[in-house]
Amino acid sequence: MKREHHKKVAIIIIAILVVLVTLGTAYFFLSTKNKNQEQEPIKYGVSFNTLYVRELNLEPKEVFDVIVDDLGVKHFRLAAHWNMVEPENGVWDFSELDYQVEKSLEAGADIIMGVGRRLPRWPECHVPDWASSLDWEDQKKEIREYIEVVIDRYKDYDHIINWQVENEPFLGVFATEHCGKLDVDFLDEEIALVKSLDSDKGREILITDSGNLGLWARPYKRGDLFGTSVYVYLWNPDIGPFKSFLKPSFYRFKSNVMKLLFGDKETLLIELSLEPWLLQPVVDTSIDIQLERMDINKFTEIVDFAKETQFQRQYLWGAEWWYFMKKNDHPEFWNEAKEVFGQSN
Repeated sequence: MKREHHKKVAIIIIAILVVLVTLGTAYFFLSTKNKNQEQEPIKYGVSFNTLYVRELNLEPKEVFDVIVDDLGVKHFRLAAHWNMVEPENGVWDFSELDYQVEKSLEAGADIIMGVGRRLPRWPECHVPDWASSLDWEDQKKEIREYIEVVIDRYKDYDHIINWQVENEPFLGVFATEHCGKLDVDFLDEEIALVKSLDSDKGREILITDSGNLGLWARPYKRGDLFGTSVYVYLWNPDIGPFKSFLKPSFYRFKSNVMKLLFGDKETLLIELSLEPWLLQPVVDTSIDIQLERMDINKFTEIVDFAKETQFQRQYLWGAEWWYFMKKNDHPEFWNEAKEVFGQSN
């Protein structure tokens, strides 16, 4: 009896070891660097957010101009926030977005344009005050109209190379309080709507997910291309600031697994965080605390980390803050960013 028990235990241990060796081997091969890809220069871009610039008490046109003219950025992710472009029901304001699109065109820069209720930056879902009290069915009707207006306005600009539909739609953390539960059927409807409105141009649709917390599968299979975020230094109210344990190889592994499961699609690093993680507005936070959360050493460390992921398009997150810091006697982030964009193509 004792011998049979030992035999069963031995079989279980061997099975566990076989599984671990198999998983380890799979991780090794799926996360190995592509030597040829290493030689290709990274295309660096910027996620630019008008609402965030205003939160920093800066002028959006001024900040956008210096990003184009001084940093020399040639790749942008812009967001047509619903509450910015339709502040009142049926009253449209495209003044800021029109300026950014035209300025990019003059500079020979390209654009990923985001549409949807949920777009980058807190509070995740940017619903106009007039629409916030509508029930979901009525709100969906308004969202459809808003998307149609935005796409029709900008679809003839050839330097808009992709549409992004919603932002990290499957990530419930941080968003449920403001966005509610994701309506997956409506997300699919939004993607189909954008495709139909842009059928003449046929631009690829970008769907995104968190690199730290997202599982990737559902957004990856819905988009023509996929975008992930990368956050290295984070902050939690219970444990305070901390550094992610994830390595660049993890992102290579995850990307290759998605390709095996759902086909080969371009994967972008759409949000590389290079600003402090704060739980209150920047203007209400001392410069010292901001520098504790993000100093120039962390900045360069994160850029180097991202190079190792081997994503060939990388959109940096925080250019508005670099300019804010420059105006507050800390130009080191801005100057370092100029070096980064000087290497881009």
